[in-house]
Amino acid sequence: MFDLDLLKTFVSVVDAGGFTRAGERVHRTQSTVSQQIRKLEAAAGAPLILREGRGVRLTAEGERLVGYARRILALSEEALHVVGTTTEAEQVRLGLTEDFAIAELTGLVSQFARMRPDCRLDVRCDLSVALEAGLERGDLDIVLFKRDAGGGPAEGVWAEQLLWVGASGRDWRGGEPVPLIAFPQGCRYRNRAVHALEASGRRWRVAYESASLIGIEAAISGGLGIALIEARAVKPGYRIFSAEDGFPSVPPTELALRVAPDARRPVLELAELVVRFCEREGLARAA
Repeated sequence: MFDLDLLKTFVSVVDAGGFTRAGERVHRTQSTVSQQIRKLEAAAGAPLILREGRGVRLTAEGERLVGYARRILALSEEALHVVGTTTEAEQVRLGLTEDFAIAELTGLVSQFARMRPDCRLDVRCDLSVALEAGLERGDLDIVLFKRDAGGGPAEGVWAEQLLWVGASGRDWRGGEPVPLIAFPQGCRYRNRAVHALEASGRRWRVAYESASLIGIEAAISGGLGIALIEARAVKPGYRIFSAEDGFPSVPPTELALRVAPDARRPVLELAELVVRFCEREGLARAA
């Protein structure tokens, strides 16, 4: 193995063009520099530098080694800097509901990463009730979740409109019990759907349950039943059912952005990006 100190002296001799000037650079006498070069040549097993008057010339082996020497020294300095100065990356924990445009938020996440390369962004997808509880426990720094309209203070609130939908080729107006497509228990939309159907006197059953938005969409398109979803999630192949079709109206919900009380600057910056994203998506501010 090559000694880093010897490699440094070797490169100094090459750059300075002589032993005396190299000694001035590395704060060593000419004799010490000469001795170190001899040690390096012994380790390499070949002469590296030839004296020419007051200057020097590299041998073929020296020319091959000098490039490696520079790279080794640079890598050593980089490793020392990284290990010596690295602190643990600041963590920002973002919570989102599964059905809120995760793919569309990729650009937002990338933008934050460019703004804050010193931060590590952790994204958690879960039901709204779990996200809000996570914020209260201190497990999350910022959450974008669904809640009842007028749910209290928040950094941003956007109104939601819930609609009954099914596949366009199926007619569920008179079917009993209503085959319900829903997220797992605890989902606010599911609770809304069940309470509305029971209040209207219609029987229902869970025909399809999935924690994934992709699964919910596939079940709707496949004609497996009826789902209560937000208006933004309606696709061209869906049919919307109203109160005239036997599906009762449902109280509105809202999309809310909340931030931990002791939020650090990176968290507040991400919150501002989320607000701008929601505004660009055309979401209407709740009153």
